[in-house]
Amino acid sequence: MADQTATGMPGTLRYVVAGDRSSRARLVIVLLGLGLVLTMLLSLASGASDASAVSVVRNWLFGAAEGTDVLSIRDNIIVYDIRLPRVVLGALVGAALAVSGAVMQGLFRNPLADPGLIGVSAGASLGAVAVIVLGGTMLAPLTAVFGTFTLPLAAFFGGLVTTLVLYQVATRQGRTSVATMLLAGIALAALAMALTGVLIFMADDRQLRDLTFWQLGSLAGATWQKIGAVGPVITAAMIAVPFLARGLNALALGEATASHLGISVQRLKYIAILSVSAAVGSAVAVSGGIGFVGIVVPHLLRLLIGPDNRYLLPASALLGAALLLLADSVARTIVAPAELPIGIVTALAGAPFFLWILLRKRGIIDL
Repeated sequence: MADQTATGMPGTLRYVVAGDRSSRARLVIVLLGLGLVLTMLLSLASGASDASAVSVVRNWLFGAAEGTDVLSIRDNIIVYDIRLPRVVLGALVGAALAVSGAVMQGLFRNPLADPGLIGVSAGASLGAVAVIVLGGTMLAPLTAVFGTFTLPLAAFFGGLVTTLVLYQVATRQGRTSVATMLLAGIALAALAMALTGVLIFMADDRQLRDLTFWQLGSLAGATWQKIGAVGPVITAAMIAVPFLARGLNALALGEATASHLGISVQRLKYIAILSVSAAVGSAVAVSGGIGFVGIVVPHLLRLLIGPDNRYLLPASALLGAALLLLADSVARTIVAPAELPIGIVTALAGAPFFLWILLRKRGIIDL
């Protein structure tokens, strides 16, 4: 690995890296941006309707002119009311999961860290499962008030409560221990999974089917209402995360060194945990359980452009969005007219990559 040194004046952190890859990183980000646009067009054109990507673009450019709409009324409904919300939601969820993985890996200084380590996903799943199983009985008043928003809201608050408990456990005298956070996160995730198991045991056959498909992940229920509910939260988290890049770079040198370089380590941890919890909780709330995006995307980009979070975080957002949309397109077409849960697609692609990482290092994981 290239030798790294950090030099700095107050408020400044600069890396001098042998074989600087910043130019490559900028090029990769531009290419990923173009790739995301193409992937979105492909996703808009994928499905039972024969509306092509070319037709969609022509409709955007010339559809406003009277008599030149190249999409039928049926295709307009499919593209703009069904597929477009799904594409937007898929891009948001993919970016949220990938960036959250990159932040967690930087915070824990471990390339195998992902949001599941702090129990956010398990807490969100518990909230959603509670609504599916108890929505007609104990939680009926909530269902009556919030309607179709009950499940995503329960998932979001399940992840939020898990995060708040975790933060209280790991924080003493104003300082948060990353090691304690990791261990407490594992314990809270196990507890949430145990409670989820109790609810699954109580479920009937119909609820078990709903639970199975929700836990495997899907974007099939995407609507503009759901985007309006979780989109601002994910967007706010994505806006906050780039401001953590300098701190995460410094943290790679150790907490003491980061503090000497002028980084408020405690504030960095707090903002990072809050951003990850908001993004992942919102993503799980609307898409269910989708694995491997948060661990595969950042690690793949580290191999390509290096560990500098100034470039890694935006690149992770773009690649995560593109890969999830690509996986969703595969899920919609590979067993058409049925639809494969997207979590299966991401696991089939991510698990071999994960094993390759382990074999590549022969059990010694390094950046």
